[in-house]
Amino acid sequence: MFNWLSSLFTSSQSGLRSESLRQEAPHVQAVAIHNSSLFNDYMLAASHSEIYQQSPWVYVAVNRIAEAGALVPLRVMRLQGERQIQVERHPLEDLLDAPNPFMSRFELLEQTLGMLELTGNAYWFLVGDATGQPAQIWPLRPDRVSIVPDPQGYIRGYVYEVDGKRIPYEPLEIVHFKRWHPANDYYGLSALSAGHLAISSDRAMARWNHNTFGEDNGVPAGIVSITDFVSDGDFERIKREWRSSYGSGQRKTAFLRGGAVQWQNIGLSHTDLDFLKGRQAHRDEILNIFGIPVGLVSENATEANAKVAERLFIERTLWPKLVRLAQKITQEMLPFYPGDHIAAFEDIRPTDVQARLDEIRTAQAVLSINEIRQQYYHMPPATWGDVPVALAKQSNLAAALTDAAPIAPEDDKEDDEADSITGTKTAEEELAQWERFALNRLGRPHTRPFAVQVLRDEMAFEISARLLAAEDKDAVKAIFSEAQDLLEADKTA
Repeated sequence: MFNWLSSLFTSSQSGLRSESLRQEAPHVQAVAIHNSSLFNDYMLAASHSEIYQQSPWVYVAVNRIAEAGALVPLRVMRLQGERQIQVERHPLEDLLDAPNPFMSRFELLEQTLGMLELTGNAYWFLVGDATGQPAQIWPLRPDRVSIVPDPQGYIRGYVYEVDGKRIPYEPLEIVHFKRWHPANDYYGLSALSAGHLAISSDRAMARWNHNTFGEDNGVPAGIVSITDFVSDGDFERIKREWRSSYGSGQRKTAFLRGGAVQWQNIGLSHTDLDFLKGRQAHRDEILNIFGIPVGLVSENATEANAKVAERLFIERTLWPKLVRLAQKITQEMLPFYPGDHIAAFEDIRPTDVQARLDEIRTAQAVLSINEIRQQYYHMPPATWGDVPVALAKQSNLAAALTDAAPIAPEDDKEDDEADSITGTKTAEEELAQWERFALNRLGRPHTRPFAVQVLRDEMAFEISARLLAAEDKDAVKAIFSEAQDLLEADKTA
């Protein structure tokens, strides 16, 4: 028995199958028609804005992401085969530095990342110049933007509505950043929607806590039972005086007439509700939804935990969000400029310095000097760097290329003595030893690394990297002079 859906494939009736790809997507029309009555949920977006303003943990999470992402520089790279060459001051970089007369680059990216977290969508409106290239970028509030589907082009345009006035925008004028939504073809899903229950519960607990400890609310709810008979006048007087002294309009205190006056507590204490643990659980859940490791905000986190948390935040939360922005900018903004370019944020992911050095040493067997300079240090090629590092070490070619002097035994002995000094030497002394070591070994084909003992790993790695490009003594001295200035700055900081 055949599946009745097989009748939809008309070509199968003749036993033929298509051997080429279609030139258009047939489902676009159906999707656009299905969403023709879909409008932006303005009330939901407004609710998200209210939550951001009133929920401390949502504010902390969104701000941490938006501000951290806004600090990362965006570079434009020119594609040359498989290589990516950074373009110095590309027009797009200039535009992002001053997107419009009233915003800075930081404010633009902060608002974009924040809106993506709160609503799942962010929009840029592009203003062009006389040449047709973008001259200004204006971020649009997502709660005011509606997408107009189109059966032919998928998106006919965008409508921006303010106080009943509707402003139409062409698709070319809008850059739409969005997060993935499993049930919506046009709008993105916000983290707030996923964490609605946890956020609502946390806000409810905060309101309950505020009401409990608000003005005149210091007495728990309960019943005042007057077991002795009192007149109506006395009964009203007792209620009035009690509420005047111990209650307020928000406190619910019941009064019963009968025998002696006694108090019966019927309210729930913070201990009964496990209040603090409940709020802490909500905090952890909200932060996890936004991808913020708890170690970044926990008061009990150790320094090691905080460093691991920061690394996880950068690698697994912030970096993917930056990649999303960069690829969208590449797709929709760089085509306005001539040439084959891509946009990429500076790679801020933490690296293991020792692992990186080990990787470079391993690559020396198969990569040339210029390839290592380009891949690991993003430096231009050198005229003498077209041979593999291993070959340069094993032959006299390196000496010929660099006009290296033969290794003098007495100089090598001096290097070893300078390198082997131990004890309580300072960073300045070690820096001076390293400078003498580097000057003595400049241009030699067979060298060994200087044994760093005192200097910080980051500074040692930077010096080692720059020494690879040093071609004369003046360059070496300049490297160590700058390092000496950094040490002096660290002392005065």
